[in-house]
Amino acid sequence: MREFLLGLRLLFGAGRGNRIRFFLMAAGGSLGVCCLALVLTIPQILDAHDMRAAAREPRTTSAQPAASTLVLQRSDPYGSVTFNRVFVGVGAKGSDNAPPGLDELPRPGEVFVSPRVRELLREQPAVKGLLPGRESGLIGPEGLAHPDELFAYIGTTRDTIVDEGRALKGFGYDYASFPAVEPSTLTTLRFALGALVLLPLGIFLSVCARLSAAARTRRLASLRLLGLSTKGTQRVNAAETVVAALLGALLGLGEYWLLNQVMTHTGLPSLRWYPDDGALSPATVAVCLIGAPALAWFVGRASAREAAANPLAVRRTAVPKRPKPWGALLLVTGLGIVSGYCITGLTERPANSIGPNAFLIPAGIVLTGLGLVLTLPLISHILARRVARTTRSLTLNLAMRRNEVEPGSTMRVVTGLVLLVFAASLAQGVLIQLEQVTRPSAPVQDYSLPLSSVTAAQQRDLTGVPGVRSQAVTMDSWVDPESLDGTVREQATALVATCAQLERMVERAEGCRDGRVMRLVDPNSSVGSDLTPGTSFVYRFGAGKGNPPKTPGAQKAPRTLSIALPAERILYSAHPASAVGGTVLLVPPSALPAGTRPDSAQLVLSSSSEAERVREVLDGIAAVAPIAEVELIGVNIQGLEQIAVIETLLAVGMIMGLVIGVAAFVVTATDRAVERRPQITAVMLIGARARTVRTVQCVQVVLPLTIGLVLALVTGKLAESSYLITGGSAVYWDLAGTPLLALAAAGVVAVAIAGTLPLAGRRVDPELIRRD
Repeated sequence: MREFLLGLRLLFGAGRGNRIRFFLMAAGGSLGVCCLALVLTIPQILDAHDMRAAAREPRTTSAQPAASTLVLQRSDPYGSVTFNRVFVGVGAKGSDNAPPGLDELPRPGEVFVSPRVRELLREQPAVKGLLPGRESGLIGPEGLAHPDELFAYIGTTRDTIVDEGRALKGFGYDYASFPAVEPSTLTTLRFALGALVLLPLGIFLSVCARLSAAARTRRLASLRLLGLSTKGTQRVNAAETVVAALLGALLGLGEYWLLNQVMTHTGLPSLRWYPDDGALSPATVAVCLIGAPALAWFVGRASAREAAANPLAVRRTAVPKRPKPWGALLLVTGLGIVSGYCITGLTERPANSIGPNAFLIPAGIVLTGLGLVLTLPLISHILARRVARTTRSLTLNLAMRRNEVEPGSTMRVVTGLVLLVFAASLAQGVLIQLEQVTRPSAPVQDYSLPLSSVTAAQQRDLTGVPGVRSQAVTMDSWVDPESLDGTVREQATALVATCAQLERMVERAEGCRDGRVMRLVDPNSSVGSDLTPGTSFVYRFGAGKGNPPKTPGAQKAPRTLSIALPAERILYSAHPASAVGGTVLLVPPSALPAGTRPDSAQLVLSSSSEAERVREVLDGIAAVAPIAEVELIGVNIQGLEQIAVIETLLAVGMIMGLVIGVAAFVVTATDRAVERRPQITAVMLIGARARTVRTVQCVQVVLPLTIGLVLALVTGKLAESSYLITGGSAVYWDLAGTPLLALAAAGVVAVAIAGTLPLAGRRVDPELIRRD
């Protein structure tokens, strides 16, 4: 306690410069703690989304007791997000079950919407087709996953949804059907954010704890020479750093609270949350208030070890020891692991992430990043020594001799920026793997609706929806289960369309003749390749929805149509994501029995794949058949939403990493310039010009920074490729992202050059040498 109090007295009684340095340490620490709190709170925000989504999930049963309340869920794509609608047919049983966010179930004709849907109705009146009824109120926050969610409860009659509805038992599950981020992906996201933010953050907090390290070390050496013990000297230094870190942690938590309030109103692209979702949890507060001072304590004790052990060498400015090579062992080990996995990508059997690989890959990446940081001082020392021995340039000689003497001082300036480039490669690898779930690249977009869910009149109206360029019907063959004799009967999907409709739905079609049943052959697909001409397939037909039998009370038996596989062929190429890609027969509409519709069939509509056109077609479909389930062929909306959330979080991580890296550079570069004022003054007094000194300062930083960035690019790409290979990605070597990373590295070098230019002042103050 005595040493601690002595440290506080020195802190506040050592002059204005010391107090300014203390508050700079606290301010820098607050920025780091704010970023740390944000990273730790992201999983909490995602969990809050999932908990509310699970709490409103209807618990249903397929059995429909008499007068039971029925619900029918529809999740339709609206652009790149999901529009969730729940149709409710209130009955005598289950009517008292109200979902979160509502006081009671909607009655027929009532519609309860989320605030975002209300705004959307004002912006896009065509969306009204999705919501048959009158708006009767808003859904409360406890019933929405996030403020921008598109969600609605629609009251209707039981008869409207009796065919597809399910009996309501209640609301709420322990898990969300579609989490904001899949658990396996969330683990990868945490790892990526750790590399993007936590590694640079740890270095930044260490840098803040070592501001004015040289001056403080000399002061501690004086205390040691006055008789203070070794441990006491370390405690005196740790007292100052711990108090600064604790004050910075409190300020950082306050900064995060303000940031959370602001972000809940403005939000991020694809990610919104309520204020309570991002509230500081006790665990986050404990980590920030304990972790930051603990790190400052260890850094402070380590930085005071030299002054406590050899105070005379510190006071006489002895030559620092050469950096130890043990950090290179970590780099070699990490590179050995990731390079081994990269080599497997060149073989026929690449490695996967099963078993020990699930541990080795993250370990190899972490060892590579840490080894890169710890090896940079050694590399800078060796390079500076060799260049200084061979160069004849005064400027380069001065710069390299300083780097040779103090390699660690230079590398503290550039470490944060080097780590940022290394982590950027990892983030790029995560995005590449997630982009396996992508939007279709075909020029057309197909929409599939169950034919049984629309009436004949609705089918005709759907054909005239603006934006629809073609329509067809796919129907599946039927096998009588009573006629099976133990053998497997082949089945075939037929396309009911004309030649003109077929040509508008595929890339190319050759040999089509109207009015004939013809075989469809796609050379790029094996579907139907084993079928022989003459094979017969049976298709069942009924009256269909909205077409009851002409005789009341009579139920017509389903009609069947047998179609033999013809020898005449149509060679066609389907689009990558197409609803007609698996069909083997083209049946003209005139060949179907009059007044009937296929029993097992899908109505397929086609339009261009432009986002505005897709939105127009979906609105038109909703206006004609609001309850029909629409499937966008080749589009995984939930996957796209997850990718959007992950891209947003990685972008936030990159921004935080950039802020931390730049802040670490500014803090360390400025502190280093202040620390080296006596040396700079001495050089200028013996005749060096200010331009020469500025060039020396620039070369001292830019040369090791360039080496570090090159190493970061190489090791980062190896780490990224090993991650992609073991993750089963279709892309192993992301060469397309290399120019972007190289351009970012060039920008980092430019920032470093601009930051070093003003560090050598024009005014020469000999007093600095006398005081030193």
